[in-house]
Amino acid sequence: MSTESKIEIDQPKIDEGLYSRQLYVLGKEAMLRMQKSSVLIIGLKGLGIEIAKNVALAGVKSLSLYDPSEVELGDLSSQFFLTAEDIGKPRASASKEPLSQLNQYVPISIIDDLEESKLRSFQVIIVTSGLLSLEKQIALNKFTHKNNIKYISADSRGLFAQAFVDFGDEFTIIDKNGEEPLSSMVTDIETDGTVTTLGDERHGLEDGRYVKFSEVKGSEEIAFLNEGEAYKVEVLGPFAFKIDVGKKLNGYESGGVFTEVKVPTAMKFEPLATQLANPEYLITDFAKFDRPSQLHLGFQALYKFQEIHDGKLPRPLNKSDAKELVKYTKELATKNPDVLGDAEVDEELISELAYQATGDIPGINAFLGGMIAQEALKAISGKFTPIKQFLYFDSLESLPDAEEYPRTEETTKAIKSRYDPQIAVFGLKFQQKIANLKVFLVGAGAIGCEMLKNWALQGLGSGPEGKIIVTDNDSIEKSNLNRQFLFRPKDVGSEKSKAAAKAVTAMNPDLEDKIVSLIDKVGPETEHIFNDDFWNGLDLVTNALDNVEARTYVDRKCVFYKKPLLESGTLGTKGNTQVVVPRLTESYSSSQDPPEKGIPLCTLRSFPSKIDHTIAWAKSLFQDLFTEAPENVNMYLTQANFVEATLKQSGDIRGILESISSNLNERPVSFDDCIKWARLEFEKKFNHDIEQLLYNFPKDSLTSSGEPFWSGTKRCPSPLKYDINNEEHFNFVVAGANLRAFNFGLNGDSGVPDKQKYASVILACEEKIEPFSPKSDMKIAANDDELKSMTEAGGHDADELKKLSDSLPSPSSLAGFRLSPVEFEKDDDTNHHIEFITACSNCRALNYSINTVDRTRTKFIAGRIIPAIATTTALVTGLVQLELYKIILPEKKLDDFKNGFINLALPFFGFSEPIASPKGKYNDTEFDKIWDRFDIENKDITLQELLDQFETKEKLEISMISYDTCLLYASFFPPKKLKERSTMTLPEVYKLVSGKEVPSDKKTMILELCADDESGEDVEVPFVTIHLA
Repeated sequence: MSTESKIEIDQPKIDEGLYSRQLYVLGKEAMLRMQKSSVLIIGLKGLGIEIAKNVALAGVKSLSLYDPSEVELGDLSSQFFLTAEDIGKPRASASKEPLSQLNQYVPISIIDDLEESKLRSFQVIIVTSGLLSLEKQIALNKFTHKNNIKYISADSRGLFAQAFVDFGDEFTIIDKNGEEPLSSMVTDIETDGTVTTLGDERHGLEDGRYVKFSEVKGSEEIAFLNEGEAYKVEVLGPFAFKIDVGKKLNGYESGGVFTEVKVPTAMKFEPLATQLANPEYLITDFAKFDRPSQLHLGFQALYKFQEIHDGKLPRPLNKSDAKELVKYTKELATKNPDVLGDAEVDEELISELAYQATGDIPGINAFLGGMIAQEALKAISGKFTPIKQFLYFDSLESLPDAEEYPRTEETTKAIKSRYDPQIAVFGLKFQQKIANLKVFLVGAGAIGCEMLKNWALQGLGSGPEGKIIVTDNDSIEKSNLNRQFLFRPKDVGSEKSKAAAKAVTAMNPDLEDKIVSLIDKVGPETEHIFNDDFWNGLDLVTNALDNVEARTYVDRKCVFYKKPLLESGTLGTKGNTQVVVPRLTESYSSSQDPPEKGIPLCTLRSFPSKIDHTIAWAKSLFQDLFTEAPENVNMYLTQANFVEATLKQSGDIRGILESISSNLNERPVSFDDCIKWARLEFEKKFNHDIEQLLYNFPKDSLTSSGEPFWSGTKRCPSPLKYDINNEEHFNFVVAGANLRAFNFGLNGDSGVPDKQKYASVILACEEKIEPFSPKSDMKIAANDDELKSMTEAGGHDADELKKLSDSLPSPSSLAGFRLSPVEFEKDDDTNHHIEFITACSNCRALNYSINTVDRTRTKFIAGRIIPAIATTTALVTGLVQLELYKIILPEKKLDDFKNGFINLALPFFGFSEPIASPKGKYNDTEFDKIWDRFDIENKDITLQELLDQFETKEKLEISMISYDTCLLYASFFPPKKLKERSTMTLPEVYKLVSGKEVPSDKKTMILELCADDESGEDVEVPFVTIHLA
């Protein structure tokens, strides 16, 4: 095993409040390794600072910088921590202070030289920005390879990017993909080692993975499988696999669970000198399969060009310099014939590399910076699979049309502007177009912060006609600081959109008065703010949202107003980007993920088999006891006819009345009463209810087919006996008592609970607990079909319900009395919410012999937390930026655009052209089903005129017209009704039908049509927009 897997971990404290979302991506072990490791970054231009930012946010032991070069004006094009005041200062020293503000746990230092004695103290060294010559990089890598120091180099040149990774002769990967270990129930194990899994879900394994077993029942010849040894898998099908244990597996009876084991794997890397001659590539875009080998030589040729020209790079669009670079590339191809094989040097591609060599593009740096920072974290932690070994990327499709935006030496020359490195790639005219865009950013969280940073560097919206509007109705929390890098601890509690706007204006003062920050949610309730004038005034929209409903709403607006939309999202190390282009691509709403698979109610109530089931049950119990029950009490006390209304409803009427009765008739008067109540709840939930279940379905029960009832996913439970020394038992009572105290306005624990006090209260309480007595008339559904039948049958005992309602104290006797319902908050460690759900879930897991999980895992599942890490966010927004250049160019074709799918853990990069918008046809007219509509500019057009216009111009006979929820016209209406409406305008018809005016702020009416074509066939047609203003 390699050195990094033996790093001694003395369990330094992880600030879970700060790193919570990242913890769910990397895990504690990886985070602890990171906190023991030091990183050096050489080169602090745009790419270097992007990497440094992501590494600092991730939380390493220390981050050191080396870049003695002086800050130049062009650095401001992509180095977001530099200002005009820094020009002339060393880049490293100018970058240190703003980097130090990102993470209080990561000290930032500067080294003055690259002496080997200093380099030995680092676990990872990253070289960027072409600061070192290729010869020096080879020498440095030779040293790092020999001393088991992980080495990464990266460079960006305009719209081109390069990366190289060398993690030594023997690098151990602890977890190749970061996915949760697969697990499933076993239904059979044959003598030859063939394992069959439960038929309702695929096992998901692949050849070469390893599994271990538990709960296998059978003779001694097979029981050894439960000892925890890992066995290699050979997949036989979706529900079967084979293991080799070296002997026959006789005596299988029943049961068993397999769990995937993440077995460490070794990976060997070659040094830079070897890989330059015989490179191994990670392909980022299979549509450009031949590019890596060309760029491999081209980037080396750039170093040779610099060596000959005193460190200078080829000039923008200079044909002489490009010709020279092509010459050097051909020489390298001759010297290393295996690189290109039979292919020739692509002179056009290499010339383009020369033209863009001085370019520095924020989107490319964000993409590459996120990727390289993740490689650094892999090097430290052994978590996820590294790049092996070279990676090349380009986005030449982002270049503008040559006729509209000519790129020449004149149009790309420097103008002594902070945007010169971008002008060198795109030309001045295109840079001016970027500056004058009016864009709308929905969301200022992690993606939103990165997007605004990139826009600020671009100068987007900074021109005379430019504007950025950003809205977010959320405020900043501590956990945001780990990814949303525009925010600092002092910003916690502030509004995200305003803090973000202030931060990027400081990055680029050209944005002063150019950013409008709002705190309004974009939705139906704010259409008076985001109205027709607002949407019509935009050039494009970018979503930075974290929920499908809001994304879908914005998408619908973009379709209606025919605005381009840039969409993206992340989930841990995974990310995606989508481009929505009017009249060209489908929209975001055109395709959706399948609905999340729910947990069957019977599984939740009586037959859990996974920890997810027990956590869902515990959260439901939390809501029932501490939120819904107090709310029902308050409604009973404040609503005069609450009981009568409840009795008329369907659902758990008895449960509602029982909860009101127990909360009012058994009101606690002290915290001791709350402790007693919690102890009794433990007895009921984890002992008596389980005893009742076993009374209904004894351990030796059989199904109607003669099979054991307790088999497959049905785990036979065991009642728990309360033990105050069992942490889960004790925590359940502590959390339950404190939450009940909160409901009733009583003081709970003021710190660490006094166990002796609890013990004395519980002892007195236990003396009064009656032994379990089964209820012979209680029915428990064995499956969801039975549950459905029982629910439909109803069966409420009217006398019992009346008795319950009569037992309730009158509201007048409790005038002014109210309970305080709990509002679930996962991020407050002092409120006992997650403590209760964790203890409750784990106690139920103990009932059913399910492995328990810690508080962190429970919080992740119960809080529905989306795992997130800064590296993925940076990379994804970089890809979005590269699509932004294209989306504002009307001449771009479908295959110029790229939807992206990435997984940094694997690593995997997939790009595809967007799906074209579907087309329809009526008569001889083709139309776009998503983007086309009939625009009627005459607001006074009558119903009859509209019908006539469609018949004469479109050869369509309209049979029905509807608006909102009203049917305005139908061909089958009586003649009198048709005649009455025919001379009315459409707003007048709507008022007649609905009794309401079209709202005054509405500038359009959207009409849905049913129509027949010339042949009398019913055909699909676009909707109609009546423009009212």
